[in-house]
Amino acid sequence: MKRALPILAVLVVLLVAIAMANPFFLEPAGFLTFLKRAAPLVILAAGQYFVIVAGEFDLSVGSLVTAEVVIAARLIDGDESATWPVLALLILAGPLVGLVNGLVTTKLRVPSFIVTLGMLLVLSGAVFLWTGGAPRGALSEGFRMFGRGGLGAVPWSVLILLAAGGAAIRLMRADFGRTLMATGDNERAAALSGVRVDRVKIFAFMLSGLSAAVAAILLGGFAGVSAQVGQGLEFSAITAVVLGGVALGGGRGSALAAMAGAVTLEALFTLLNLYGISGALEFTVQGVIIIAAVAAGALRLPLLRKPTPRRGDVHAAS
Repeated sequence: MKRALPILAVLVVLLVAIAMANPFFLEPAGFLTFLKRAAPLVILAAGQYFVIVAGEFDLSVGSLVTAEVVIAARLIDGDESATWPVLALLILAGPLVGLVNGLVTTKLRVPSFIVTLGMLLVLSGAVFLWTGGAPRGALSEGFRMFGRGGLGAVPWSVLILLAAGGAAIRLMRADFGRTLMATGDNERAAALSGVRVDRVKIFAFMLSGLSAAVAAILLGGFAGVSAQVGQGLEFSAITAVVLGGVALGGGRGSALAAMAGAVTLEALFTLLNLYGISGALEFTVQGVIIIAAVAAGALRLPLLRKPTPRRGDVHAAS
């Protein structure tokens, strides 16, 4: 919880600023609408957190979201009876892509940055080949319910967000979380202490793929079918994670802080839109955040390493 306090403080400031610009935001309906819009990014950030804290990257999640929405529309094509089988297929396909990423990264020793960048291109090319640049088919009302409907006044997106967030925090407090953190901090030391490093990293990639599948279901319901629905989401998820104070080198950071970073990023974009600042600046803001976070981590790391005193230093001090 302590690790999340700085980003939570920033989030509170942004929410107050939004409320001052738009009083409707303080009402339950306004705040729930904001959380519904933020839910896919928060879930993606939770999945990206597992990969980054293990010392790796997953650049494929945005294209995976697009691929799943486009495939779902083509397979369902407005047929309500196909909704649940296709949902099950999407939930299985996400971890499967993560499994491929994890296996190539760990078994073939290809850097995850290259592996997932290649997967991004593969999925983007497959979507273009499948659609010819114009998605076909339609999502059923049962599918879109998860992005647009709710349980009473509470949107399904918010309920799914709470469930996914709780699961992520619980995982990091279990043995898996400790081994994942140890792997990201020092892979060799973790392996020597008995941690199955490859298995831990593969599972982290699978969780990232699962989060992309859930985000695709929510985005498909909320925004409909588009060949650009997931464009740039991989960078937004990474930005959210580093904004939450998670070290890009792995081994440090909190799942709660990573998800709070995603909500903070969404709040920042909402505030910019309220003041009429161009949405084109979103990528600029994300780039500045990533560079600043990495620079701050590089400056902080030497301070965390206490130098071993030498004998001469001890005599001089005495």
